Amino acid sequence: MSPDFYYPHPPKGLYICFLHCKQAFKAVLPVDNKDHDLDMGLERFEVNIEFEAHSISDNDYNGIKKLLQQLFLKAPVNTAELTDILIQQNHIGSIIKQAEVEEDSSDDDDDEVDDEVFGFISCLNLTERKGTQCAEQIKELILSRCEKSCEQHVVEQLNKLLNDSTKPVGLILSERFINVPPQIALPMHQQLQKELTEAQRTNKPCGKCHYYLLISKTFTEATKSNSKRREGRSQQKEELMFANAEEEFFYEKALLKFNYSVQEESDTCLGGRWSFDDVPMKPLRTVMIVPADGINVIMDKLKDYLSL
Repeated sequence: MSPDFYYPHPPKGLYICFLHCKQAFKAVLPVDNKDHDLDMGLERFEVNIEFEAHSISDNDYNGIKKLLQQLFLKAPVNTAELTDILIQQNHIGSIIKQAEVEEDSSDDDDDEVDDEVFGFISCLNLTERKGTQCAEQIKELILSRCEKSCEQHVVEQLNKLLNDSTKPVGLILSERFINVPPQIALPMHQQLQKELTEAQRTNKPCGKCHYYLLISKTFTEATKSNSKRREGRSQQKEELMFANAEEEFFYEKALLKFNYSVQEESDTCLGGRWSFDDVPMKPLRTVMIVPADGINVIMDKLKDYLSL
């Protein structure tokens, strides 16, 4: 798994490069498309950036919604309502922002960059939120994709898990800019688990989860395989690459998992026409159901893999 990802066609704005160091990350701030052609990698202004986590607040609405849209793309999910819920239950979840710098600056663009949401983590309890539009849409989305990709017994298993009110399912949402290094995921996931434990102790929303659902951005090598083959069957033999590298450890412990293609929904910046070492990649979403009692093992593996 390589943590080094770059946009193939850079949009206007902020670009983050991976740097192997303890708390600083190289970044290119902000740039314009017209100044960057295929040789953009040869001419970069580099600065050190430190990230810090904050509780989710109203000011983070646009940043969180943008990242949710990157995950769901054109799927019929009410990301506005979902963002509102995540902000309302701010005892759960964190956002990543650039650490404050002491230098004075009157540049409005710098202020916008400082307030940029680089990523966030939170959890939506689909069982508690039953009846809300976004929760029902998410369940309908993954069930419909499962029906197209999996055997009937898998569809029945997923349907049972999502609709068993005695064993709540929490959707873990961990989204960030594609080039933010995976090391930042360790403290984010650790903090989320502490918050979920405290929410359960104090009987607050989202505290009780028997299973966790993840929808991960993944990729496989594009092939000329027969398009009539069912997605789930053909992808089982293909190597999955995770945009969020740490999510492979959740995948290993999942009791149910399947992939579906989002190639027709992706644009060139958020998931289409990807390539690794000049090999074209096919964008997918990987759905996983992980037992809550297996999270501690996953956290230990994350610690071993991602500790700085």
